[in-house]
Amino acid sequence: MPDNDAFRICPMCSTRWETLEDFISDPDLVINGYLADFERLEWSLFYFTHMKPDCRSTLAVEAKSFFSLYHGKRHSERRTGKEDCPGYCLDKNELGRCDAFCECAFNREIIQIIKERQGRNASAE
Repeated sequence: MPDNDAFRICPMCSTRWETLEDFISDPDLVINGYLADFERLEWSLFYFTHMKPDCRSTLAVEAKSFFSLYHGKRHSERRTGKEDCPGYCLDKNELGRCDAFCECAFNREIIQIIKERQGRNASAE
């Protein structure tokens, strides 16, 4: 029976992250991809690689799991393919910030928050 109490469990090595904070502050997890779902942004996926020796599993986590991290402005119009769109959401490996006034931009801001926390944790070691 699956354990629904933990935020996530690694499918390869069974490492448990009890909370969102445990997950994003684990120095063995690296965010390395984003797949936008343009119909339902909450179903977009963030990809993490578990860099623990003998694991190296990739976990795909729905964006909605991280919405509580973002408290900024959200735009209501999607600008994908328009003149002000840099096309970042079309490249799974592009994790940069998007300056377009687009409804998709807030997920990219969440990526920046995660990367910042991961960077802070790596430099603390």
